[in-house]
Amino acid sequence: MKKIYLHPKKIVMGLLPGLLLFIPAPILHAQVTDPGQVAQQGATNHANNDVSSGVENGLNKTENAIKGLFKKKKPAAAQQPAASTTGSSATGMNAAAADAGPASLTTYANYDFVPGDPVIFEDNFTDDADGEFPAHWTLERGQGILNKVTGVEAFCLTEGNYVRVGPRMKTPTNYLPGDFTIEFDFFANNGYSPTILFSTADNQSRNISFGKEVGTGYFPKDFSGSYPGNTDHYEGRWHHAAMIKKGNQIKCYEDQYRVLVVPDCGDCKVAQLEVGGIGSQEHPIVFRNFRIAAGGNMNMIGKKFTDAKIVTHGINFDVDKVVIKPESMGTLNMIVEVLKDNPDLKFEIDGHTDNTGNATHNLQLSQQRADAVKAQLTAMGVDAGRLRTKGFGDTKPVADNTSPEGKANNRRVEFVRM
Repeated sequence: MKKIYLHPKKIVMGLLPGLLLFIPAPILHAQVTDPGQVAQQGATNHANNDVSSGVENGLNKTENAIKGLFKKKKPAAAQQPAASTTGSSATGMNAAAADAGPASLTTYANYDFVPGDPVIFEDNFTDDADGEFPAHWTLERGQGILNKVTGVEAFCLTEGNYVRVGPRMKTPTNYLPGDFTIEFDFFANNGYSPTILFSTADNQSRNISFGKEVGTGYFPKDFSGSYPGNTDHYEGRWHHAAMIKKGNQIKCYEDQYRVLVVPDCGDCKVAQLEVGGIGSQEHPIVFRNFRIAAGGNMNMIGKKFTDAKIVTHGINFDVDKVVIKPESMGTLNMIVEVLKDNPDLKFEIDGHTDNTGNATHNLQLSQQRADAVKAQLTAMGVDAGRLRTKGFGDTKPVADNTSPEGKANNRRVEFVRM
């Protein structure tokens, strides 16, 4: 039979010899964003299911036969999101990721990604209601909704080929600088992973797709790289994605690995971006913690340090927590190397927060975070006598606290020369 792989601009045909399979056109059900409409939508879905049940029963038998032929390993649990009256669909993914513990700092020991500065867009969906479309994004095509996945709020792109959503920027076009970084977390659910859909000032497409394979599309030359880690348990887990564009070079990361390097991307002067791919109700594209920052890696390694301080936005913590996220290791490794290259250098580690919550609590939280950074650097071999800590809470903002990106710039760790 012919198996069709969908692509935004091209269709690749593959042949499975000796198999004949007739697949009906799928019946797509729109995501219900108003919880009061769930029951009505369920009735509609039930009627549609009755109409197609005979065809689906035959399809299921054929699919089971194909699974038997290829002996594909089944996921640990069902990946299907299920609608609920609370608006929190995608709960079917919770069980699959129940055993997916957080990655350790040791796992990221050789990580070298350092995000840019300043942050020009960030959204972790803390200001949005579950079951609604997020306020800081635009919908260009398809459908999307906020739902809880493994207990955390995430953006689920549920319908479209291609579904496309974009960050809501004050300047809607040409906002990407020449050098920039992107970071986000995505949930692998046996469906499509997010694709960053870039466009140039003259409306040319440039894409980078993440997943078990990371690859570029529509650049003058396209390249791809396979996820180098163990993929047996890749599905049903959150993964951290990052990329940096500096000049004509692009580096892409997944989890602790550098997966793809494009030494010269040619004409890659991209101007704006969207996030998208092939979304569906059964296997939505799921992502969270999306950040765009200006600039590239702060390449201070091997140089004599003469600046008054280093301002970093790459040492991150969960909301109201003091445990360092493992993807912070790129920035921490950079600080360790600066201290090695400058043996007489000493730093005061200053913690800063945004103004969310109580000021007294923020002051305590910033001090605890600064202490956590010192403890980690000491564990990495830095003499504790070269470091001291101080928490400032929200008393020294560098940006307004009225926007997500402003708050992101205020949440920072500074290394001030002593």
